[in-house]
This record gives sequence, C-alpha cells and structure tokens, in this order.
Amino acid sequence: MNSLISRITLNQEMFHGKPTFRGLRYTVESLLELLASGMSIEELLIDYPDLEKEDFLACTTPQIFI
Repeated sequence: MNSLISRITLNQEMFHGKPTFRGLRYTVESLLELLASGMSIEELLIDYPDLEKEDFLACTTPQIFI
C-alpha cells in the first residue's frame, strides 16, 4: 500500500502544490474527475501513456484522504 501512496508527490512549484503523480504534470484531482466521469482506467492509460495503472490505483486508495 505504501508503494502506491509514494506515487503521489507534492511540489510547490507545480500546480500550486497540488498532488501529482511521480512528479509528472498530471494532478490527482484531474484524474479523479476523469474516473468519476465514467472513463475506465484502461481508457485513461491509452489517453495518458506516461501514467501507469498503479498511479490510478494510488489515487483511489482511501489513505490519501487522511
């Protein structure tokens, strides 16, 4: 579980410190919105080839909201 959470990073210089994935320019917030809109992880992996399945699993892990 910790390895999933470690995929989410914070950098005050990117997106005003919003959480991103592995220092890439994809915010957790924007990908959660896409998942909530009904897109599947498989569809998102095609649209965002820089990301990995574990990145999406990390943003749906309840521990990130604590």
